[in-house]
Amino acid sequence: MSNMSLEGVRARWRIRRNGSSRRAGTGIVLAAVLLSLLSLLPLGFVVGITFDTGWQTVKALVFRPRVGELLTNTVLLVVITLPLCAVTGIGLAWLTERTRLPGRRIWSLLATAPLAVPAFVQSYAWISLVPSMHGLGAGVFISLIAYFPFIYLPAAAVLRRLDPGLEDAAASSGSPPVAVFFRVFLPQLKLAVWGGSLLIALHLLAEYGLYAMIRFDTFTTAIFDQFQSTFNGPAANMLAGVLALCCLAVLLVETASRGKARYARVGSGSARRQTLRPMSAGMTALSLCLPALLTGLSLGVPFVTLARWLYLGGTDVWLNPQLWPALKQTLLYALAGAAITTVCAVPMAWISVRYPGRLYRFLESCNYITSSLPGIVVALALVTITIRIARPLYQTEITILFAYLLMFMPRALINLRAGIAQAPVELENAARSLGRSPFQALWSTTMRLAAPGAAAGAALVFLAVTNELTATLLLAPNGTRTLATAFWALTSEIDYVAASPYALLIVLLSLPLTWILYSQSQRKAGL
Repeated sequence: MSNMSLEGVRARWRIRRNGSSRRAGTGIVLAAVLLSLLSLLPLGFVVGITFDTGWQTVKALVFRPRVGELLTNTVLLVVITLPLCAVTGIGLAWLTERTRLPGRRIWSLLATAPLAVPAFVQSYAWISLVPSMHGLGAGVFISLIAYFPFIYLPAAAVLRRLDPGLEDAAASSGSPPVAVFFRVFLPQLKLAVWGGSLLIALHLLAEYGLYAMIRFDTFTTAIFDQFQSTFNGPAANMLAGVLALCCLAVLLVETASRGKARYARVGSGSARRQTLRPMSAGMTALSLCLPALLTGLSLGVPFVTLARWLYLGGTDVWLNPQLWPALKQTLLYALAGAAITTVCAVPMAWISVRYPGRLYRFLESCNYITSSLPGIVVALALVTITIRIARPLYQTEITILFAYLLMFMPRALINLRAGIAQAPVELENAARSLGRSPFQALWSTTMRLAAPGAAAGAALVFLAVTNELTATLLLAPNGTRTLATAFWALTSEIDYVAASPYALLIVLLSLPLTWILYSQSQRKAGL
């Protein structure tokens, strides 16, 4: 037997002596199970409050004209906005990735930049410019310019990696360019469009500030208004239950429509580089209108509006004694939320990669289900639980940080999982063979290699906390003012000048997220 075989036998014997390398540490498993069960609290709240209320009360509160009106508004908003976002995102992705559009890389970055402007800041900019904007049309318009990048980014990534051989094969069979687009490109974009549409739909269901400003009633705005008037009354809870069902229905539709088709290229050799399509001068000028118009609407109007209000306010708006404490409070919440969420995501991320069984997959899916619920549903659940069971925790920092953990865990989990998957398991086995516990082996080897993924996840959670509004309004301790809540309070008083520096600081804190998303999409494409 060779020396390498002997060393392998000895290593395996040491691992068996210290505990099987294929057995997850008890402490890590218990931590993952506990966090997954806690993540089901909002969903359990929806179910429990329904039983506590009683069928007759539920029937009276749910089956009434007001709920029908809210449901109609929400369905129309989703049904109209999603196709517009899909057409806009795919069209812009085609121009920037498959044509010789002048400045296409700059347009690609500018197409991602609207994600740095929160939806309620977009609404603030347009309302201050056109005060008469309100209703469904305004909601669809602002939602389109705020959320189309969620489809543009994955669609552009798919087009960037798509093998030109598929297009050549379809063209050689005599198919015209339009037929090639519908037969080759659209099927390849299916997953990207459905995934982006899912994100947009969940944002439409959860958004509060955008629609409250334009006076368009949705479930989220009605729940918040009901909570403020009756303080967690049955009507608010029942509306939260209907909203949760809408979110779960969207998840089920997306899962069922995803299909099982394969989209990977199979064949010898590597895919050829993309051949960019030339365009005539007239077509080039016409094509430039789309990215220029979207940039002007989604970025130009907010920044021009902010500049106008900041100019009118002068230096006095920056001397507001509540501005810098709000920035400090936002940074503290964002840093604490990012750190806690990232650390708590480690056990579940490690188990999902090292032990991909059905049980652990189910535990992981619990976190995604909860994160799909709107922040206001999570907040109502925690309000009810803390009042009934843990009164000392009501409206404390612990409760608001726990809400951030439940809502934003997947942002850290996905990035951590990718980082841990790239760390060789043999390093953990070697550490455990030397007497390290599973947690010690994980921390000393795998987590060091997964640090970039952990940092990316923490950055995404940080920026999500910075822009969070509804849960913070309901759960934060009395007197707490973050940039988002202070901005909302001032805009509610129609004091747009005083609100402008808060909006600008929110955008400046959000810009790194845009750069992270754009850089990752370029890196995955090998650029």
